[in-house]
Amino acid sequence: MSSKPFRILGLQQIAIGGPDKQRLRALGEGPHAVEVDLMQPLDPDKKPAVHATPLNHVGLWVDDLPKAVEWMSANGVRFAPGGIRKGAAGHDICFIHPKGNDEFPVGGEGVLIELVQAPPEVVKALG
Repeated sequence: MSSKPFRILGLQQIAIGGPDKQRLRALGEGPHAVEVDLMQPLDPDKKPAVHATPLNHVGLWVDDLPKAVEWMSANGVRFAPGGIRKGAAGHDICFIHPKGNDEFPVGGEGVLIELVQAPPEVVKALG
């Protein structure tokens, strides 16, 4: 693998699926905050079934998301459909697929991993 042109700055969130998200709110403030997000399905009978597995995904701050996706893809990392897009909190995001495949053999080993573009104040604080 070639040298990485990006840095993973730290844990951004842990998303836990449950039937009622009001029981747990985001914790912490500022660039060092780690969000704990209890996710509630919009419709329990339809996808995405965010409550079907208690640990829905883990989010990581990244200092340069486009470079990270480009490098990881070139090194066999499988991404979930949707590419880079705006997330619920307004940051650019994308997801590493929980499982690799023949074309992209590297996945999250059963865990959905969200890569989140860190805003400048987080890059400064954690970088």
